[in-house]
Amino acid sequence: MNFEQARTTMIQQQVRSWDVLDPRVLEVLQSVPREEFVPPRHRKLAFSDLRIPLGHDQVMMRPMEQGRLLQGLALNGTERVLEVGTGSGFLTACLAEFAAHVTTVEIFDDLAQQACSNLEGQGVLGVDLRVGDLFDQSFSARSFDAVVVSASVAEIPPVLIELLAPGGRLAIVRGHSPAMEALVVSRDASGILSQESLYETDLPRLIGAEDVPQFEF
Repeated sequence: MNFEQARTTMIQQQVRSWDVLDPRVLEVLQSVPREEFVPPRHRKLAFSDLRIPLGHDQVMMRPMEQGRLLQGLALNGTERVLEVGTGSGFLTACLAEFAAHVTTVEIFDDLAQQACSNLEGQGVLGVDLRVGDLFDQSFSARSFDAVVVSASVAEIPPVLIELLAPGGRLAIVRGHSPAMEALVVSRDASGILSQESLYETDLPRLIGAEDVPQFEF
């Protein structure tokens, strides 16, 4: 399989067709070897318009979904980023290209080990990978400029909003299957929240977030 040709086709026919036009995002999707982060048995599907299973009912998002998410966050290279759900480590590697530092949390030990191996194999720097439940982690309030959740919630857990620094953004999928919505929630300098809808999708639930009380904007 010609991975470079498949990667270029993925970007031109899938990612760009979803209005992902930020040249920085397109460059990262071109340069980070997606096939090296896909489970070996699914490697030939690395550039397909599919969510790739990772085990434990978790999935790797479609390329165009990841592209829209990265574009929606509009990172400038100075941010401290928290990623919830490391998965294969591919999105982690992409975030590391845009941010000053990425802290990523994965609840499943085997996925975390594989992601660590993937990241180290590609020489990705500036990433702190933690194993455990997000809700058991000790993070200071307003300690991240961006939070990315690679899973869905019925309603946004207040703790995720509390982690956002002024000017911070939260990328998350909210709603109920099969019609969930990917959002970027922004917090301005005065603490006022606003949200932007990115696309419709359907992702597995964030473990521990199924019954979180509703957060009102």
